[in-house]
Amino acid sequence: MMRTVATLALLTVASAEVFMNEQFDDDWKARWVTSEWKDAKEIGEWKHTAGKVAADAADKGIQTGEDARFYGLSAKMASPVSQTEGKPLVVQFSAKHEQNIDCGGGYIKLMPSTDQKKFGGDSPYGIMFGPDICGTSTRKTHVIFGHDATHAAGERTNLLTKKDIKCESDTLTHLYTLVVNSDNTYEVQIDQKKVEGGKLAEDFDFLLPEKIKDPAESKPATWVDEPKIPDPEDKKPDGHDDIPKKIPEVGAEKPDDWDDEDDGEWEPPMVDNPEFKGEWKAKMIENPDYKGEWVHPEIANPDFKDDKEMYKVCDPCDTVGFELWQVKAGTIFDDIIVADSVEEAKDAGDKVMTKIAAEKKAHEEAEAEQKKKDEAARAAADAEKKAADAKKAEENDAADDADDEDEDEDDEAEEAPKKDEL
Repeated sequence: MMRTVATLALLTVASAEVFMNEQFDDDWKARWVTSEWKDAKEIGEWKHTAGKVAADAADKGIQTGEDARFYGLSAKMASPVSQTEGKPLVVQFSAKHEQNIDCGGGYIKLMPSTDQKKFGGDSPYGIMFGPDICGTSTRKTHVIFGHDATHAAGERTNLLTKKDIKCESDTLTHLYTLVVNSDNTYEVQIDQKKVEGGKLAEDFDFLLPEKIKDPAESKPATWVDEPKIPDPEDKKPDGHDDIPKKIPEVGAEKPDDWDDEDDGEWEPPMVDNPEFKGEWKAKMIENPDYKGEWVHPEIANPDFKDDKEMYKVCDPCDTVGFELWQVKAGTIFDDIIVADSVEEAKDAGDKVMTKIAAEKKAHEEAEAEQKKKDEAARAAADAEKKAADAKKAEENDAADDADDEDEDEDDEAEEAPKKDEL
């Protein structure tokens, strides 16, 4: 039985297709094309690096290298994505905001055939996925599908998720995974843990609503939807409007320096009248004619069409790209996998998670070492300050002693003539 299960597992892995597996080795530039969609002065340069703190200095990714720049970079996949029934589409990559990002994108795009030299913000795409951070208000993981209802290379409508999906914003590497299933569901993982998911039709506007408000119906003019009304039998009390809002302050006295001729006739200051009741309003009672809130009748939407293949957001897609703006550069991208197998992505992700664990340990050790250095520097500064304070105190004491000796000498000098006189 065990042998049969193992054989089936091997067959499953063997049948999986990996459309892209990019680890950014030393010849990565041979596969990636820099876009010219912006002026050359606005396009940022990419670095090839593992970062300041890494588990393996030889395991490099690509890093945004210049602040306040646009970035456009794309590469062809080994084979075009083919989304078939019964198989998922998995998009996975790692991102590390080493610069402690304050505002900038960290997402990836999967696109149909495009002019890579002109690849930019307006280029159509099938999937846009990954973190986006700007201040404290925008900290989310984008999941946007470029939907073409004809499932051909036609015009695409960008569909944003209706959910707020979290992202990571620290300075460590994190693994982002998107799974689009052929049963029209999806799942988002960060560091191999599910953070969101659901049905495509519910979380994105792939379909028109099944029901719409009946255009032939409208709220009747006689419909009463006010639950309460003023009591028609409630009457305003006599004298209500005669009560002033302000009254002279009781006990106020004219100041002693008040001059009626120069200052005019003195009047006491006005204060709020505690008896004032404001504008009179009749008390509210239940409306006997209330019919409740009117609900617009709905009918079946004649334009509604179900789509069993809405998951085919990237059929066709043959290009992967980064199209970003970053105020502060320093994000490292690596470990890109595009495949039709969750298991394949999981195996690749396991290796990344091992790297992440080692990187985290190295980061913590570096922080601990820096903390020791900072504490030692503070201790040295404190010791130096104490020594300086002690020296200054000694100098002050010496100066005080000298002043005392001078005063004693002056006193003796004053007393000497007196002794001579005696």
